[in-house]
Amino acid sequence: MRYYEWLGLLPSVDRTDSGYRQYTAKEIPTLRFIKRSRDLGFSMTEIAELLKLWQNRRRSSIDVRKIALKHVADLNERMSEMKAMKRALETLIHCCHGDHRPSVSLRS
Repeated sequence: MRYYEWLGLLPSVDRTDSGYRQYTAKEIPTLRFIKRSRDLGFSMTEIAELLKLWQNRRRSSIDVRKIALKHVADLNERMSEMKAMKRALETLIHCCHGDHRPSVSLRS
């Protein structure tokens, strides 16, 4: 929460005498929005941008769409990279004899 306040995603709120933040019902939707955005893998910069758009009732939905499309493209790229890593590891596993010898034969 302190990080979200520092980034300006949440306003500073009152604290108890022991230092605990006292959020009101007003901040709950914003906290949920941030959590959902993080669960979807958005960066903090993207979340800040999305949050501003979410809070602006006069914004165009095309702005939200652009951010979401870019995120999907980034996810697709990362998935391709991970598939390539998986294939490389599977090749390594296939070439590894799994015995007590230290060498691996990379011949297929």
